[in-house]
Amino acid sequence: MVVLKGEAPKGKRNFFTDDQTLKLILAENLPNGFLDYANKELKEFGELAAGVIDERARHTDREGAPKLEKYDRLGEDISHVWVNEGYKKTVEETYRTGIVGFVHKEIPELGHKGNYLYSFAQGYLLSQSEPGFYCPVTLTMATAYLLEHFADEELKRKFLPHVAATGDVELFEGATFLTERQGGSDVGANTVEAVLEEGVYRLSGEKYFASNAGMAGVAMVLARLKGASEGSKGLTLFAVPWRVEGELNGIKIRRLKDKLGVRAVPSGEVEFDGAEAYLVGDPAKGLKYMMEALNLSRICNAVASIGITKRALSEATEYAERRNAFGHQLMEFPMVKDSLMKLRAKHETETAAIFDLIALYDRVTAGTATPEETVLNRLLIAILKKESAEQAIHFSHEAIEMHGGNGYIEDFVTPRLLRDAQVLTVWEGTANILGLELIRLINKFDAHKIFIVHITDRLKKLPPSPEWETVSGKLKALHEELDAYASYGYDMQTFEAKALMQRMAWLFESLIALEWAHKYGGIYQLLTEVFLETTWNTRSTGGEMKTVKYFSEVFED
Repeated sequence: MVVLKGEAPKGKRNFFTDDQTLKLILAENLPNGFLDYANKELKEFGELAAGVIDERARHTDREGAPKLEKYDRLGEDISHVWVNEGYKKTVEETYRTGIVGFVHKEIPELGHKGNYLYSFAQGYLLSQSEPGFYCPVTLTMATAYLLEHFADEELKRKFLPHVAATGDVELFEGATFLTERQGGSDVGANTVEAVLEEGVYRLSGEKYFASNAGMAGVAMVLARLKGASEGSKGLTLFAVPWRVEGELNGIKIRRLKDKLGVRAVPSGEVEFDGAEAYLVGDPAKGLKYMMEALNLSRICNAVASIGITKRALSEATEYAERRNAFGHQLMEFPMVKDSLMKLRAKHETETAAIFDLIALYDRVTAGTATPEETVLNRLLIAILKKESAEQAIHFSHEAIEMHGGNGYIEDFVTPRLLRDAQVLTVWEGTANILGLELIRLINKFDAHKIFIVHITDRLKKLPPSPEWETVSGKLKALHEELDAYASYGYDMQTFEAKALMQRMAWLFESLIALEWAHKYGGIYQLLTEVFLETTWNTRSTGGEMKTVKYFSEVFED
């Protein structure tokens, strides 16, 4: 029988106020005025995400998932997607924060734009309660990016203010429709056709996995102009409004997908039948543009992953504090301390690593990064997206195990965390697709050399220590591996890619851990020791139990 301590009345939960690592990241990267604003707004949003948004997320997942209303009472195809009222409220409240808009327009209180780091801090808080809804936010961010960077001025004026709405004008959520039934990840096999008729582009064909279907005000769609070449080079990017003058724009939803998780987002099969579309940028660069947006979406994916790992860790920790077994609190057992400390070390380190990448991404999108930093950015996106998505599943599993049988019961959040986490290894590129990205970057841009130089230069700035020696040794070994890898044939490169990416992620995160230990000391020194010992398996059987030794200091901090 499960025995829980009586729960004392708690104050309002807030995902931001107790997150020391996130606060340090913001303090390190935002100027004072912006920092004060961010701390105030994130405190409010952290309470919202941990409170009513979390309650709505549970309802949406269990009873209130989107539904397709295919026909009206007269039998006309209306392809309307119903969402519950709580979900609509979450949409309104989240976009009003500027999670998308303030990347592209001024924050009124500050008189300047926000940045991606602030937006991703909001996304990290949101994903702790509703990673499903963070998908539409991600798609809206990608749509805004494509419009701002590649659309002409007339098209920007038409759509961007609505995509970047913060309550000032009507909101157009975004969508990016790539996948077709015959192609899947092979986007070059796409067949949706675009035809110019009397000065207007019209799209015909189907997209097989169209997320945010029925909720998006405008979708970014890859299509092939009549007579264009086959393969990926023949694809052109279009902006497609969902409605024109209040009527469906030649768009039908065949059905919504019955997904394992992230049920908040309506994902459907969409048919275009002469849909009015607007050309975006150079017709020959459609896939290139979409791949730029995909990199942004991959960072969003990583942010959703660390949101889930944070929630899983919090739930496991709180349960271990309350649960009594065999006459003791779970938290007193060395095995439990070991599990929680390893999770804490990984989460804090990976969070810091992903936000380090985000700071680089801000420089890349601002046009201030070097060519080498631009390549490094793409490389880090690929390896950290893969690592963080896999960890989201692992953390969710560990949280379920900490709860025992309760962890498998839908009264608890843990089953939803696992179901929602599973898609993150698939969305925006599976591990296999990311492995192909690694190969392209190494073979075309010598990304492995840029990576090693970057790690080496940062490592040189840190003082020697036993932990420094560990990372230095791993750097030397990986340097040799990467040099050898670059000389392999293509088949061998594909075979080795995923395992190599994991070691690259581990090395980058180890560097970040060292830097945090040096800058902040305290619990970050202890977490670094645990992270390195766990990641590189340096502890011998019967050795010092650091996870137990440091537990009280870390978890009572």
